[in-house]
Amino acid sequence: MAGKIFLINVGSNAKHSFCSPIFPDRTFEFIPIPEEKEIPYPHGIKYKDLRSHYNPAEDLSMYIPENFKDVTIHNDPEFDTFTYGDNCDVNTRASSLREVSRGDFLLFISRLQKWDDIRPTNDFGFYFIGYIHVDQVVGSVIKPMDDSFLRRFSVNAHVRAAMSDKHMWNSFWLFSGSSWSKRFLKAVPVTKEFSDKVFRKSNGQRWEWGANRTELQVIGSYTRTCRAILNSEKELDKERVDILWDWIAEHAE
Repeated sequence: MAGKIFLINVGSNAKHSFCSPIFPDRTFEFIPIPEEKEIPYPHGIKYKDLRSHYNPAEDLSMYIPENFKDVTIHNDPEFDTFTYGDNCDVNTRASSLREVSRGDFLLFISRLQKWDDIRPTNDFGFYFIGYIHVDQVVGSVIKPMDDSFLRRFSVNAHVRAAMSDKHMWNSFWLFSGSSWSKRFLKAVPVTKEFSDKVFRKSNGQRWEWGANRTELQVIGSYTRTCRAILNSEKELDKERVDILWDWIAEHAE
């Protein structure tokens, strides 16, 4: 698959009192982070409104603390119409996404908590959960969108917030996905062995693991900032690109 591959860390994480669950067969539920401010109905979606990916008749209440159930979620990325948004103009963590072009991939990685059949464990890991194959980029959105754009992005969390509060047209960027976009059926593990084969620091060197940090901490630190990790058009990247897509194909279904 041609194009650049950008890695984006998403979902509830160590900063929150809960985490997206992954089950023994590597199926998983994606639980987004909270919104910074409450967004009223009909634009706001609350944690109690989240439905199971595998059985939409079921909610996700057993994975969410009681005091969060009426909190508005920042459902981004969303895997219904495949859009993603970020404040690339002001958020240094996301500034590299201004380099995204049509045909690139936004690959999402998330920290998941392992559950047995009915209860959480103390075991966490990082996993790829899906990707957007970009077919449209809309940069620096500062005013209400015309109808054609609004139809495409109406489900996105940034647009929902802005439709509720005009001050939230705050120069965010939007990315929509083509029909190639996927939410994985099963989470794809990101291991130390895999990372050594595929990931590199900005200077081209492998990640440093160190004796005083856990595997989870190292992966979290290197994936905190959004950035292009691979470019299929670069000869030096082609082998690692193939390893990445082969790994995903092996584990995602």
